[in-house]
Amino acid sequence: MGIRIKDIAEELGISPTTVSLVLNNKPGAGEELRKKILQTAKNLGYEGPRTSKEGSLCLLHIARHGHTVNRDHDVFIADYIEGLSQGAKLAGFSLEIVMFKLAPMEQVLETARTKGDDGFIILGTELNQEDVESFSAIRKPLVFIDTYHEFLNYDFVDMNNEDSVFMLLSHLYQLGHRSIGLVKGTIETRNFRLREEGFFAGLKRLGLSADRTFIFSVDQTYHGAYNDMKAILTRHPRLPSALICSNDIIASGCLKAFSEMRIRVPEDISVVGFDNLPLSAISDPPLTTIQVSKAQIGKMAVQLLISRIHGDQEIPAVKVLIGGKLIERNSVRRIEIPSETGRTGS
Repeated sequence: MGIRIKDIAEELGISPTTVSLVLNNKPGAGEELRKKILQTAKNLGYEGPRTSKEGSLCLLHIARHGHTVNRDHDVFIADYIEGLSQGAKLAGFSLEIVMFKLAPMEQVLETARTKGDDGFIILGTELNQEDVESFSAIRKPLVFIDTYHEFLNYDFVDMNNEDSVFMLLSHLYQLGHRSIGLVKGTIETRNFRLREEGFFAGLKRLGLSADRTFIFSVDQTYHGAYNDMKAILTRHPRLPSALICSNDIIASGCLKAFSEMRIRVPEDISVVGFDNLPLSAISDPPLTTIQVSKAQIGKMAVQLLISRIHGDQEIPAVKVLIGGKLIERNSVRRIEIPSETGRTGS
């Protein structure tokens, strides 16, 4: 395997997104840092994307409000970019990245309308249904990643949120947990909504009742999740034996709040996350979580987009869901429960 963007980022101790922007000749880094990145890439033997004879693809990296798509999430997005870059390179296409931070949708659409790329991959993490529908004004092939809408006539490639949440629930259930809660984000994204729906559906499938007092809402940023969970804990709420957090960033903020409030994880409460970000492996304790196949999602999105560019415009919309993998660490404890006499406890 050749040198990757992540390898350059690790060598310099900076964000992979910053490296990607510099290597794609986009703003986002000072001149001194830009030179250092380019020199490091050269020293490590980074080949970069080949000059395309086929055409160019463009990733629209959109942060509508920044509560999910932000610096805390850079590594997650960088893995998407890695998969997109590899897929484009293999197909002989170049990949351009255009970033929008808190920009109005009108600006995003105007940029897409005036660009000469053959097709667009759109990071839909913070896009609502109305935002997605507004792309009907773009008369070029489109594929959305990191979001999913059943009834919209667009191509989507996303993680399978419901199945992944059920993996977490089943894992907790097998370890004896019958009282399970959810920590979700205060600002809804489509993925968070699907995880919440999967949570309630999974409880029902396991024969467990849903206790609404065990559903907590916090901000999606690390510091926001920490502050919000600490405020919740000062009210001394009744807690379940385990909490599923909507992503690792929320889980990490909650771990800090639990620690400061002298609630031990996993001795007093078990906590699991979602995404398998690098911070999940080094948190205290290391987080059990779901590994999302981000590079595979990126490659699949490129394959689908290129098939559209090459003439498959008339086939129905394609919606691809890619499963996750359970990563077991030390944030969950086993609970010894009494023998159940013909019914499931709660």
